[in-house]
Amino acid sequence: MKARPDRTAWIKGGCAHCDIAPAARIQPFRIVLIGPPGVGKGTQAALLSGSLDACHLSTGDVFRAINTLPPSELTPTMSCALREMRAGKLVPYETVLSLISERSACLRCRGGFILDGFPRTFAQAVMLDEMLSGQNVRLDAVISYELPLKQIVSRISGRRTCSGCQAVYHMESHPPKTPGLCDECSLPLFQRSDDRPESVRVRLEVYEQSTAPVVDYYRRKGLLISVPADGSPKEIFEMTLRALEQRPKTVASKNGEVAPRKP
Repeated sequence: MKARPDRTAWIKGGCAHCDIAPAARIQPFRIVLIGPPGVGKGTQAALLSGSLDACHLSTGDVFRAINTLPPSELTPTMSCALREMRAGKLVPYETVLSLISERSACLRCRGGFILDGFPRTFAQAVMLDEMLSGQNVRLDAVISYELPLKQIVSRISGRRTCSGCQAVYHMESHPPKTPGLCDECSLPLFQRSDDRPESVRVRLEVYEQSTAPVVDYYRRKGLLISVPADGSPKEIFEMTLRALEQRPKTVASKNGEVAPRKP
């Protein structure tokens, strides 16, 4: 069994280094995943990471790590994000950008990367392009996972979370062995407030407003690949791999038009 890439540099930021570097590839994949909440981006990112030997760079993992790292290991930006999260607020746009900037070296990882959770706005997409340009790195593709609203609401509203270990279940696709109780620690399951149908619809409206310009931005650059997120994780993963293999060999010119990629 091959060793999975160590993500210490991504999780901790600052001067942290990975102990286990991913295998060097002649042409590493550098991919961004976008899509609304509930389409399974995290699952697909993990599958793609294992298949392509690329690091899974998830902003969600960074935010979760901030809650568990000792204060001595937090950078000033991480401490700022922690204060916002503990106050029940969204992490400000500028702070998110700073967190990514602290980890910009991960964007030139020799094994490539699967970036999950960023960018979410047009401004963030432009900022990512600037960071990649500064690292002499170019994206290979931006995969947009798509699913009808009704199915997304059903997926998210069916989630239940353990009140102890925070394990996540789904009432239809991954129910607990004993109804209402966690398989691991036997503590009660609960539905998070932002997993309720009314909350899901609001989140999706916000997502659509902020991310539609991102989709258009990458489409004009010739990088966007749309993948239906309807099916099992394995089926969606296989569709994603086929779409990557069949992607047009094009790049965007300075004026945003798509042009043939030089061999």
